[in-house]
Amino acid sequence: MNTTLTDRVVLVTGGSEGIGAGIAKSCAACGAKVAVLARDENELRQVVESIKRDGGEAIWVTADVTNESEMKSAVETVVEHFGKLDSLVANAGTNGTWTPIDEMTTDEWRSTIDINLTGTYMAIHFAVPHLRAAGGGSIVIMSSINGTRTFSNEGASAYASSKAGQYALGKMLALELAPSKIRVNVICPGAIESAIHEKTDRDNLDKIETPIEYPEGKIPLTGGEYGTPDQVADLTVFLLSDSSRHITGTPVWIDGGQSLIV
Repeated sequence: MNTTLTDRVVLVTGGSEGIGAGIAKSCAACGAKVAVLARDENELRQVVESIKRDGGEAIWVTADVTNESEMKSAVETVVEHFGKLDSLVANAGTNGTWTPIDEMTTDEWRSTIDINLTGTYMAIHFAVPHLRAAGGGSIVIMSSINGTRTFSNEGASAYASSKAGQYALGKMLALELAPSKIRVNVICPGAIESAIHEKTDRDNLDKIETPIEYPEGKIPLTGGEYGTPDQVADLTVFLLSDSSRHITGTPVWIDGGQSLIV
């Protein structure tokens, strides 16, 4: 197997913390030149400095994934700095607000869809011409078990819809971009250690809760222990590398069996 990313240029959106930061560090450890993108400059700087301390090569670019001009400029900055772009990890996302559909505001709905789905489109839209110029490449879209296998999280209608949209987008683009030698795959994590859980707004979910008794331990493989960003990063590196050179249009659930029972 060849999981090295030597001389590859990888752009990771939402790379300032959690899964995104783990992916950026793992890609750098495997030899990639990494660009991490997010809105928070201070957190981005910390990730880049960590990569450099470990001997890796990285830069940070600030952009809001829902802002067209910012994303266009950010991708151009990466290409100008490294001379090319080989891979994209569309990871930026939010849980948004989980609430009954009749209480969810239009702004809450749009915010989640814009960040998760439109933000993924935006990153891919501006990256693809550079991937074509490089002779091909790899795109990994970070979806979720929600909206693809799991539908039991009450109130997460906007989030699940955005993640189902990412899943479909990945399959559509895998076929569309195959002639350009660009592979597109989708990762669907379950519960992973991340600050995103604390950032989720949950309102009045008891009103729509579906009573159900689950088997002991919602994550069978670990007895309930959450997965880690490093585990998702390992899978991402594999999908970016030549070890997966004949894999495209494929979703991979990384959840310890969680989505099989909930």
